Amino acid sequence: MATFDIPFSVLDLAPVASDSTETIALRNSIDLAQQTERLGYHRYWVAEHHNMPGIASSAPAVLIAHLAMATSTLRVGSGGVMLPNHPPLVVAEQFGMLEALHPGRVDLGIGRAPGTDQVTARALRRSTGPLSADDFPEQLTELADYFTGRDQRGVTAVPALGNKPALWLLGSSGYSAQVAGLLGLPFAFAHHFSAENTLPALALYRERFRPSEVLSEPYAMVAAGVICADDDRTAREIAQPGALQFLQLRKGTPGRMPTPAETAAYPYTDLDRLMIDERLDSQIIGGPETVERGIAELLAATAADELMITTNVYDHGDRVRSYELVDKVRA
Repeated sequence: MATFDIPFSVLDLAPVASDSTETIALRNSIDLAQQTERLGYHRYWVAEHHNMPGIASSAPAVLIAHLAMATSTLRVGSGGVMLPNHPPLVVAEQFGMLEALHPGRVDLGIGRAPGTDQVTARALRRSTGPLSADDFPEQLTELADYFTGRDQRGVTAVPALGNKPALWLLGSSGYSAQVAGLLGLPFAFAHHFSAENTLPALALYRERFRPSEVLSEPYAMVAAGVICADDDRTAREIAQPGALQFLQLRKGTPGRMPTPAETAAYPYTDLDRLMIDERLDSQIIGGPETVERGIAELLAATAADELMITTNVYDHGDRVRSYELVDKVRA
């Protein structure tokens, strides 16, 4: 039996089921944070997505505040805040306040994608001009400067100055990997939806890494989709609604998490089933032995310093149970 001597953490999308509400989804997130803290998971991140009916975590800073209040030792943060959607000053103020309220427990994970469609991105930015992430390095520098007082425009971000959260860069390709390496920042890679880019991006991050005041050597976290149940068959069954939700997203019709009955009744085409199989094959799904083997293979391939797990299933009880079983596997 393998022993994993790295931290395990949680990525939560606050999934909304088709027969439920956003209120219940957010309450479930708070419960999951408390349960995973009890189990000894290291950090708990929530992701920023917009115009996605099945994801309730559209305002990470607000949700993080509630998660921090409901826990005491768990690190909480964003996985991530999509910086092109926001003025850096606003992000600095929000996360400076979180760090001031919960010193030493807040992570600010930053991404360069909008996390939504182009129409919604324009609504977020209030801009009719072309949308681009080309100015990401400048935005990132401006954001970091608000925490240190290096801003040259005479703007003081209150209470960000002196209350700097742990800054991370997130990515699903090589671009952010290189930036994270050059800046000497910790890097989190989205293996759960960009598995084919994982190894090249991690190699770039480590090759380009320069020691900084934050890190003396690279620190890479890999986010993976993991669903663990009592046996392989049960795990595959409870994974189906999430796979259908992903299929609908790929078809341009994002929706809430289907119920098991809706999942079984869906009129799948042969191409649909192929896409779902590919989706499931990119995740670690099974009973404890299968999941243990899958995690061991992933960590051996990536040499990750930390594993972040996202578990996208219909039933909240199944989600909690999955994290409990993974906790037994990692011990």
